[in-house]
Amino acid sequence: MRTIRIFDTTLRDGEQSPGASMTVDEKVQLARQLARLGVDIIEAGFAISSPGDFESIKRICGEVEGPIICSLSRAKEEDIKRAWEAIKDAPRRRIHTFHSTSDIHLKYQFRVSRDEALKRSAEMVKFARSLEEDVEFSPMDATRSDPFFLCEVIEAVISAGASTVNIPDTVGYTTPDEFGILIKTIREKVSNINMSVISVHCHNDLGLAVANSLSAVINGAGQIECTINGIGERAGNCSLEEVVMGLRTRRDFFNADTSIRTEEIMRSSRLVTKITGIPVQPNKAIVGANAFAHEAGIHQDGLLKEKTTYEIIRPESIGLQSARLVLGKHSGRHAFKERLKDMGYEPSPEELEKAFERFKHLADQKKEIFDEDIEAIVSEEVYSIPEIYSLSDLYVEGGTSRRPSATLKLRIGEKTVEKTGFGDGPVDATYKTIVDITGTKSKLLSYNVKGITGGTEAMGEVSVSLEEDGRTVRGYGADTDIIVASAKAYINALNKLAYLKIGR
Repeated sequence: MRTIRIFDTTLRDGEQSPGASMTVDEKVQLARQLARLGVDIIEAGFAISSPGDFESIKRICGEVEGPIICSLSRAKEEDIKRAWEAIKDAPRRRIHTFHSTSDIHLKYQFRVSRDEALKRSAEMVKFARSLEEDVEFSPMDATRSDPFFLCEVIEAVISAGASTVNIPDTVGYTTPDEFGILIKTIREKVSNINMSVISVHCHNDLGLAVANSLSAVINGAGQIECTINGIGERAGNCSLEEVVMGLRTRRDFFNADTSIRTEEIMRSSRLVTKITGIPVQPNKAIVGANAFAHEAGIHQDGLLKEKTTYEIIRPESIGLQSARLVLGKHSGRHAFKERLKDMGYEPSPEELEKAFERFKHLADQKKEIFDEDIEAIVSEEVYSIPEIYSLSDLYVEGGTSRRPSATLKLRIGEKTVEKTGFGDGPVDATYKTIVDITGTKSKLLSYNVKGITGGTEAMGEVSVSLEEDGRTVRGYGADTDIIVASAKAYINALNKLAYLKIGR
């Protein structure tokens, strides 16, 4: 079983996504998370590109422990010196330098001959090696280069001191079979290839970055360059989470794995989204909102009986709690019954059938059924929940110089109880007073507010989730006064809990 190194370039190539620029503090925060994720190398930036990049690399070198910290540089002395200045304080460091090798780049962009490109590549690797032992070289646009010239350059830079040679599919041009053959050719034709690790850096212009990277592993690559959520230049880079879970899930096929702590994948993905503002598409593999969501009744039934029927990756292995059963028109009785059970309801077979018929009718009208919809179905079709608690009166005080208080009159059965409580805000004071009056041991799990109508006189709706003794219920309240709506929602949830305790 080979261990494939993961070279994360989210902070360098990933930041080249339009609108994905990060501040120095954000880069340091993300680098810490990458270290928790267990990446082997962090390409922290392009030191000479800006003072901000230089500063972020230096700070990461001083504040983040574990991975090798790397800076990119062109095959120029001033670039390499700047990269060295940025990384020199890191306990583990690398200089990554590059020069194009494709004729189209050499002719139109660099305007140099093959001989000049070969000479400069070897000289700059040698110069970088004089400063740092760990040097990586990339022949840019390798997949559109003459394979024989590419092998000649690779052999020269290894002789000059490159301990890693990276084969970039810079414009996302190649295919898995082609790329695999290229990696195999390099292994066979470069006489000193055993002195260096073969890395690959694939772009996703044709949607093949992950497939190409995995093909390279099959043919001998030992390092994959990738980004969280696959962000990067144009269509992005090889997605770290996809390639890592591809190797982890199919170790039997690839005979290879990584050292990534996969339980940190979702946290890393969400942090990148938060920092860059670039959302993850719902159907994105591994980290998309729908990646572990099941709606088809056949799938839901199989999943509830045995998870491996339709789940090749455990949600927990990437940092999720569990798969999500999405209730919709394709869902069956089994999934509907399980959702009711999760919400604390256990109807009789006759009641279940009645509620299920109502559910299917609603599902034909809505794309997705939410728990709020199920609550309405249950209350209308199955349970008639009595009001053990009801709000008689509510008066709140607060302000910038007054501690918030709430005076409640709560009707409990045939009697009315009045109490005053205090809190950090009017809602907090209201809820603490309700708890004091009712003596509930429930725990508030969530509190959500939304406007039903527009304008300052808008009707507001509040939803809360309460949990007690393993049962979770949701309460709802609406009013033009959001504090009153909050009290109604809490009391509604308490009534449901009380009803579930005493049974039907």
